[in-house]
Amino acid sequence: MVVQAGQEGLRLSERRGRFVLLATVLGSGIAFLDATVINVALPAIGEGTNASLAGLQWTVNGYALALAALILLGGALGDRFGRRRLFIIGTAWFALASLLCGLAPNVELLIGARILQGIGGALLTPSSLALLQGSFAPAERARAIGLWSGLSGIASALGPIVGGWLVDAGSWRWVFILNVPLAVLVIALAVFHVPERRESTASGTFDYVGSVLAAVGLAGVSYALIAAAEPGTPILLPALLGIFALVAFVIAERTLRTPMLPPFIFASRQFTGANLVTLAVYAALSGMFFFLVLDLQLVVGFSALKAGSALLPVTAMMLLLSEPAGRWAAKIGPRIPMTIGPAICAMGVVMLTRIDAQATYLLDVLPGVSVFGVGLAITVAPLTTAVLAAVEDRHAGIASGINNAAARTAGLLAVAALPLLSGLSSDEYRQPAAFHDSFQLALWISAALLVLGAILAWCTISVKLADDR
Repeated sequence: MVVQAGQEGLRLSERRGRFVLLATVLGSGIAFLDATVINVALPAIGEGTNASLAGLQWTVNGYALALAALILLGGALGDRFGRRRLFIIGTAWFALASLLCGLAPNVELLIGARILQGIGGALLTPSSLALLQGSFAPAERARAIGLWSGLSGIASALGPIVGGWLVDAGSWRWVFILNVPLAVLVIALAVFHVPERRESTASGTFDYVGSVLAAVGLAGVSYALIAAAEPGTPILLPALLGIFALVAFVIAERTLRTPMLPPFIFASRQFTGANLVTLAVYAALSGMFFFLVLDLQLVVGFSALKAGSALLPVTAMMLLLSEPAGRWAAKIGPRIPMTIGPAICAMGVVMLTRIDAQATYLLDVLPGVSVFGVGLAITVAPLTTAVLAAVEDRHAGIASGINNAAARTAGLLAVAALPLLSGLSSDEYRQPAAFHDSFQLALWISAALLVLGAILAWCTISVKLADDR
């Protein structure tokens, strides 16, 4: 069934509405899970493939690069050709790429397969949220988005736990192979229960030029940041190429007839502000998770499972608080939750600086991750609601794509830059004392980014959702 935007939608009390929610949560969940599960597997991947720190960074960033560069195109393709169709294609692509990751014989081929995974994620992720926004009746959307945010966030938080168990019980390869049966379930749900959504007004050509420029720009800058930690590695040419491509991207988006990043959408103060908050919060989130799970294994001596399980309180807080946070934001507006949430996250990150080689979970890890989880749960659903409420329904796909691109770009640059900013070289990541010093500094940088996110939210986000429309 094809449903045009604007028609009366589904309700969560309906069987089909619950199936649509389940399909979108599972679909986006495997993409989110893969972005977090990888961190706990990095030491095992490094040992199994003899990868350097740069190799581990690219194992994370190969996925993030493709996702950030192409997710806007994925949103536009969904608006034009059908969001369910792109959702199914993206999920199938993601599953095949995951299988290639699990079979990769060396880190170079693993990085290549991770890039392919990112392409699949760029197709399925914006279509997932746009399907949710377009399928449900207006009165049900805030609650549905709150549930989506919470349950998808749980998938992200469960990633390190599941990954740790798979690494300890078998091999890091199972971290990727697990995606295949999950993807089959998602595709079956989408085929039988999710209505097709497309925009009758979507027309024009696609911005392939912008996609290429974005990919080249982000790749060049990321390469330069990662390679800067390797003494003697030339970085000037890739840095200049990346900066030139990003400048050309901005110019192209202002001049092309159908840009992937349409300038008019940033006329909304709330939309622009929400994406600035996204950049700050997700940079801190990605950087903190990258360093924390490694430090717990390399310095404190936790097993992969124990290190992954250390983040379980984040899952619990997302489960308990995300839906109430979505309803709270719908009632009072997103400004206060989006200000308070990142500030609480920053407090949690500062508490984690207590971790050292003699740290215990109950005294040094649990309090910090619990406080961080509370802040994250308060932030995510209102942030998502603010982004989608700031644009018309017919732009839901591109709005979702832009916000996801902001989140993935933030994570990409954080993982590339934080080791450099914290003074960690490629030769030192296997040395516990040197790594721990960098871990401490990286946490303080992450906390500062979260405080910046809170300030941006207070200064740019509307008090009421309707104020900015």
